[in-house]
Amino acid sequence: MRRTIWVFAVALLCLGYQAKAAGIQLLQSDPALSGAIWYPCAGKPTHVALGNLSVGAEFDLDGVKDCPVTGARLPLVIFSHGRGGWFGANHDTEEALADAGFIVAAINHPGDTTNDSSRRDTLPVWGSRPADMVRLLDFMLKDWKDRAAIDPARIGFFGFSLGGYTGLALMGIKPDFTWLAEHCRETSGTCAQLHNGETLPDPPQEERIRTAVIVDPAPAALTRKNLAAIKIPFQFWRSQFGGPGVGDGSPVARVAGWLPGKPEIHVVPAGHFAYLAPCTPAQAAAVPRICTDVPADFDRASFHREFNAAVVKFFGEQVGER
Repeated sequence: MRRTIWVFAVALLCLGYQAKAAGIQLLQSDPALSGAIWYPCAGKPTHVALGNLSVGAEFDLDGVKDCPVTGARLPLVIFSHGRGGWFGANHDTEEALADAGFIVAAINHPGDTTNDSSRRDTLPVWGSRPADMVRLLDFMLKDWKDRAAIDPARIGFFGFSLGGYTGLALMGIKPDFTWLAEHCRETSGTCAQLHNGETLPDPPQEERIRTAVIVDPAPAALTRKNLAAIKIPFQFWRSQFGGPGVGDGSPVARVAGWLPGKPEIHVVPAGHFAYLAPCTPAQAAAVPRICTDVPADFDRASFHREFNAAVVKFFGEQVGER
């Protein structure tokens, strides 16, 4: 994988490729649409401050706040964060796509974010998350003030961890909690609801999504049978050592073996949180749980340069310029 990505990067330089600055618009008026939109613009990037996200460290984003969108009929990629995350958890990947000419939109999943755990670890959140993404896509195509810049025929999805499951649900799988109901021993949350006989309606499917990048998805509701429903091309990433929500890496490895067709699969010799944006020293001190990598000498910043290049390349091939 390393050689392929760097060959691609060198090819871009030889072709005279120039990255565009990422414009940023913050979505703050509606709790169900709290997040940000990244897009190409002609301004000079600065820091867009977001303040403290209840984790003891300040966060900001690199970009140009509220600058005009550059370009027309641009592809759109929507992002779904992991359990207890936030819309900018993969901000460096979001910025890389915007720099490459994509419009990118991400929101906080209500009830399952850094600041709001009211629905976390409940059965309904497995259905509400895909619905959140449909709401975001509807907003981007129907109500966003710059919606004319989007090509509705070129839409992609990026999901990490529980966001990976969210994408697979939108792509057509019907979650199957049979294994989880039989094996989980917890007395609260999703396990308790399953033991009490509660069920989940089939989540919405989204035919407007043409391709996806699925990263270390939460495996609890995934089976060989329901994964067979996927019909669109996608790129799949998994961590070798796993982490919270995905086990020791072997459950996601089994999922990878069940994937239909011949998707592009990458295995990274690191833990689950290596896919999150590299941390600043202040963030590493405040939230070491998500900033500490396995193994300890894993270079997250170097990996993300390769990871982002591979994601941009894949989306470019699938929904980028023809």
